[in-house]
Amino acid sequence: MSLNPKIATLAALLALAGCGFTPLYGGDAGQGANAKLDSVAVNNIPERTGQMLRISLQTQLHTDGAPVTEVYALNVVYSIAVSDIGVLQDSATTRSEMAATAAWSLAPIGNPMHPLISGTATGHDALNIIDNQYFAQDLETDTINQHLADTVAAEITVQLAAWFRAHPNA
Repeated sequence: MSLNPKIATLAALLALAGCGFTPLYGGDAGQGANAKLDSVAVNNIPERTGQMLRISLQTQLHTDGAPVTEVYALNVVYSIAVSDIGVLQDSATTRSEMAATAAWSLAPIGNPMHPLISGTATGHDALNIIDNQYFAQDLETDTINQHLADTVAAEITVQLAAWFRAHPNA
């Protein structure tokens, strides 16, 4: 006997509601968190990969476009480490792992020495290295850097939303 998908979905939602689950962006506290996220200014992050992260953060934090009133400043230190994990007998590399790390802090604008919260976000991806295809490798590296930036930005956004939800008067 198969269960109707609509009934299964409804049952799952009722079970989640019964255990106290509330969406991060839902309800009154969630709307307050959304408004707070919209008031976060993302400071410049050096290097091309930092620019990619900054743009991704701005896109995820400012769902209604540029912030009208900037109350908080987000400072991020971003780095990507590359490790060769596929090494042939002649020392040629065939696969590299990329690990992105972002240490971030949120402070009121005008008071950067007293952060309200800080944290770390990470992302991982890998790159196949193919002989004699420099353009393809360069394009793939750029795509992976964008994926890492989007992943790290999403993690930072969730951490900030959770903090704003827990501290609605911040």
